[in-house]
Amino acid sequence: MSDAMSSHGKDAVSSHGEAGGPRGESEGARLWDRFESSPSSTPAREALILHYAPLVKYVAGRVASGLPKSVEQSDLVSYGMFGLIDAIDKFERDRGARFESYAVFRIRGAILDGLRSIDWVPRSVRARARRIEAAYAALESEHHRAPTDAELAAELGWSDGELQSALAEIAQTGLTALDEMLSLDTGDSVSLGDTIGTEGDSAGTEEFDRADNRQVLGDAISGLPERERTVLLLYYFESLTLAEIGQVIGVTESRVSQIHTKAMIHLRARLAVTVVDPS
Repeated sequence: MSDAMSSHGKDAVSSHGEAGGPRGESEGARLWDRFESSPSSTPAREALILHYAPLVKYVAGRVASGLPKSVEQSDLVSYGMFGLIDAIDKFERDRGARFESYAVFRIRGAILDGLRSIDWVPRSVRARARRIEAAYAALESEHHRAPTDAELAAELGWSDGELQSALAEIAQTGLTALDEMLSLDTGDSVSLGDTIGTEGDSAGTEEFDRADNRQVLGDAISGLPERERTVLLLYYFESLTLAEIGQVIGVTESRVSQIHTKAMIHLRARLAVTVVDPS
């Protein structure tokens, strides 16, 4: 990938909101000094929350891009604020990690918890997604490679049109958005975005010390078809939007959304095969 894309990914958090950039980092350090000198000070804590609030809006916007319009971004921001507060309370600054990276992890988790609590995805759509995932897993186990759309449709007993229609419907609900939970053979459930993280952004905490999870996911991603793999890498590692990815690979935003949906279902299926046959 180009250096420009790589730069885009590394600057994704720092380029959004007041918390990024040299001035923002300097102000953040001053506010942390103030807070740590008086942890029980409400004004000091509120100043940190206000300073890093743009991170919540940024993460909420990223998550919202994969959700139906019926889900209000303001609700995501509300969920995310709880994650930011939790991050401030639990962050261990003396480990030398960047707070922004740790906060994004906590904010995203709080938003996902909020979304799961309202369960906005129709049961019929979840059922179709599970059927597709099971078909992927069965075909991959049988052929030891990624199945084609034609093979997948045949396994499901659907026409190609029915398969594409189901994938489009799943994409519209946001069921396989960035942060759908993935079950790993380590016994953990983590989100793709949290696990693959940016190199060097470890917060020094338990959530960021799971090299085994990264290895499992890395192996699963490497086995995806090239276009699916490219979409995941551009979205998660480079922080490009779906529209920007469409410009890079030469397809429409809606098509990128559908490819992302296939990639996530396929990834979940590959991980399911790994659980059954870890060899």
